[in-house]
Amino acid sequence: MAHRIEPANRPRVHGRGNRRLDGVLDFVAFAARPMPVLTLLDDAPGRIVELLEADVCSLYLVEGRSELVMRANVGFSSDAIGQVRLRVGEGITGEAVEYMRPISTETAEQHAAYKHFAELGEERFPVFLAVPIPGRAGPLGAIVVQRRTRAFSDHDVELLVLVGGVIAAGSRHAELVGEEGDRRTRNTGSGTRRVTLAGRPIVSGRALGAVAALRRPAGRPGERTSAGSSKEDVRLLRSAFEAADKSIRELRERARSRGLERDAAFLATYLEILGDMRFRERATELAAAGTGVATALSKVARAVAHAAASVSKDAFLEERARDIEDLCDALTMLATTERRSTLPSKAVLLGDTLTVFDLLVSARSQPTGIVLSERASGPRTRVLLKLMGIPAVADVKGLFRWASDGDVALLDGDHGFLVINPSKSEVASLREHRRARRDGKDAS
Repeated sequence: MAHRIEPANRPRVHGRGNRRLDGVLDFVAFAARPMPVLTLLDDAPGRIVELLEADVCSLYLVEGRSELVMRANVGFSSDAIGQVRLRVGEGITGEAVEYMRPISTETAEQHAAYKHFAELGEERFPVFLAVPIPGRAGPLGAIVVQRRTRAFSDHDVELLVLVGGVIAAGSRHAELVGEEGDRRTRNTGSGTRRVTLAGRPIVSGRALGAVAALRRPAGRPGERTSAGSSKEDVRLLRSAFEAADKSIRELRERARSRGLERDAAFLATYLEILGDMRFRERATELAAAGTGVATALSKVARAVAHAAASVSKDAFLEERARDIEDLCDALTMLATTERRSTLPSKAVLLGDTLTVFDLLVSARSQPTGIVLSERASGPRTRVLLKLMGIPAVADVKGLFRWASDGDVALLDGDHGFLVINPSKSEVASLREHRRARRDGKDAS
């Protein structure tokens, strides 16, 4: 029986089984799909780690005029995301972006441009490859992969360059704006412009809700903030003291259970103030005289502030005066039903600062997330956000330039983004992310 002779140039179908080829095809199929940048940041690093057989993959984005910010990572702690920052030209990664050329080394710590981040512990992964991600009007960012051992080959470098090009082709990073954003297209309150703002993630998680600005009591001295009698005012004030004392104690216990007891030591000051009988008696006396709760508490706060000001540069008294003023604002809101300062429920709250007032009062509206501008500062801010226990991002530049009450916001506390008026695909991606996390928890 004659054997059939196959043509020597018969085309070969490259079926599955080649690990690298399969990985490339899978990554191209993934990146070719239209997707929000948050989905890209969620999934791309893990795929790149598998493709390059690396231990670590970090994605950096160029923000502002020349800052590189780590916005996604596999291999390091998630706490590094949004916190590790370089200038273009700084470190190996910054040099790769400045020159728009890949840079690789087997001993990163010996490279002249190496910049050490102690919180990363990246000395465990000395084999380093940084590749810039090109954009239409300049670099979009960089991909960095690291290994414990085994240098990256020329083929690895070429492949990661192509991966960067695929990411650039599908990236929507051009929609990211900062304080240098185009003033001609600033938000006018119409609730129609879609904008992505970047900040520092503080509490992980994602939230969706209407935008609402943090508020303080609108009452002024001389205004009555309750419609009842002086006797009723006294009753409401005493109830407010009890509610505040209970809430502060619960917050201290929450801080202890989360390992924040030392950082939240300032809560003890609020308990001392609430336990000061002279403070309580004076506020109650004024309320009983018919001034109203708000005015009574305002007078007490002003008296303390005046006493602090009379002592030249006494930092302790000045801080205590601020704490008393903050607490008086909270007691006013706890004792009254002042609708002008009531926040909508399930909102994404925006503000320039966060105080214990917000843990006592703003938290009652059950917000889904909180965002603070670049004006928020002070050692208490981070711990207060963690005690709030909802997704939180801070240091968002241009926050109130772009966001207005009535807008819808998607808050990404994992990567440090706030999306104003998100698209349908971004909302769908958030829901899918929640389902995946819920299914993961159920499986475990």
